[in-house]
Amino acid sequence: MKTKRIALVTGGARGIGEAICRALSKEGYYLYIHCNQSINAAADLCEELGNSEFVSADLSDAAAVEALAEKCKDIDVLVNNAGVALVSPFDAISEETARKMYETNLFAPINLARRILPSMISRKSGVIINISSVFGESGGSCEVDYSAAKAGIIGFTKALAKEVGPAGIRVNCVCPGIIDTDMNDDLTFEDVDALCDEIPLGRMGEASEVAECVAFLASDRAKYITGSVFDVNGGWNG
Repeated sequence: MKTKRIALVTGGARGIGEAICRALSKEGYYLYIHCNQSINAAADLCEELGNSEFVSADLSDAAAVEALAEKCKDIDVLVNNAGVALVSPFDAISEETARKMYETNLFAPINLARRILPSMISRKSGVIINISSVFGESGGSCEVDYSAAKAGIIGFTKALAKEVGPAGIRVNCVCPGIIDTDMNDDLTFEDVDALCDEIPLGRMGEASEVAECVAFLASDRAKYITGSVFDVNGGWNG
């Protein structure tokens, strides 16, 4: 009989994913910390947190997603956090570049859930938390494909929650706004200042603030919440 709670966090080595891993570790989870290229960072985080191991996979590769799901199939919590940005005028993006982004940001979360769900359904217990974006709700100029993928994650969350709720499985979505991570390192001081002027709380968010929302949704404190979308964006609507 399984005695420990197990979570898989994709893109867990850096940024929001790292913060999620830290928050779930504090809650006592054994962690599979997924990474693609940030292997050293994932290994260091595992050593620091203990009670964890890192798993590497390119989520734009369907076979790698299959292998990751097979290794982690008996988890209690799946956090689909991994994502890649794609900022460019819509008509300047190649089909191949767009395809890889959709594979990572949309199809990998869907297919991981598809393969992990049978174990959750057999146990009549499990939590899936998908990380979308403010642009999945409002759309972003020069981030059309990214916005479309993140909007798909929201629709996926709502539909799947209705389907698997009777099996005791909860599915929710978190939509961060502008968060102070290395994904936004290319923003100038002037860019950040202008964005903060648009945010009612007047600042960028912290990765830990997204992570606390995820940890809440993973816990029994949220046991009557499913099919919901949580905005962690300081009131900014994109």
